[in-house]
Amino acid sequence: MKEELRLLVEDNTTKKGKLFDYIIQALILLSLIAFSIETLPNISIETIKYLDYFETFCVIIFSIEYLIRVYVAKKPFKYIFSFYGIIDLLAILPFYLKGTLDFRALRAFRVFRIFRALKLIRYNKALHRFHLAAKIVREEIVLFLIVTAIFVFLASAGIYYFENEAQPEVFASIFHSAWWAVVTLTTVGYGDVYPITAGGKIFTFCILIIGVGIVTIPAGLVATSLSKAREIEEKEKESME
Repeated sequence: MKEELRLLVEDNTTKKGKLFDYIIQALILLSLIAFSIETLPNISIETIKYLDYFETFCVIIFSIEYLIRVYVAKKPFKYIFSFYGIIDLLAILPFYLKGTLDFRALRAFRVFRIFRALKLIRYNKALHRFHLAAKIVREEIVLFLIVTAIFVFLASAGIYYFENEAQPEVFASIFHSAWWAVVTLTTVGYGDVYPITAGGKIFTFCILIIGVGIVTIPAGLVATSLSKAREIEEKEKESME
């Protein structure tokens, strides 16, 4: 029975496995739609009641799925603390905390229901490929984030010393300058904060050039890792055949 349950929830090549995947995917999407409907203003009490019924039904199904996955896992604790295990838990946890949190805290915590969208990664091959690609390029991404954080700090400090005297209210400190650094390095450029001194403008030009590289580097890393992920999937298919 345990092996049959494992095939049901983990093997989507069988008819039962595909049906299980489709049902869970449909429930995830419908629950997200219901969650969005709840935010509509002037929603009727009757509609809220039906949405609560549907939410209860979804949580029951997701809870059963979670318990089955814990039961069939070769290493249950490894699954519980894995990416998918945490996402599965966050998808149902807000429902069970209704009686332990006050209303305001509950409303804040219910936002974790949006993590159900991440559950779709498990049931979609293309999304799963992105997850595999993230594993492949994980070290490079971590290094990139560290370097980006360093550049943000340097940009914040640099523009502060260039613009603080000319615009003391806008660039009041390095922390205040961080917003300018982020929108400039990402090449978004909202235009709400900008330099007016010659030195600040020259410094901004240099930061913009660096920002172009910061935007393009992740795209190259992801594209390379996705091609590697596809190769891995093809090799796995060939080995199974």
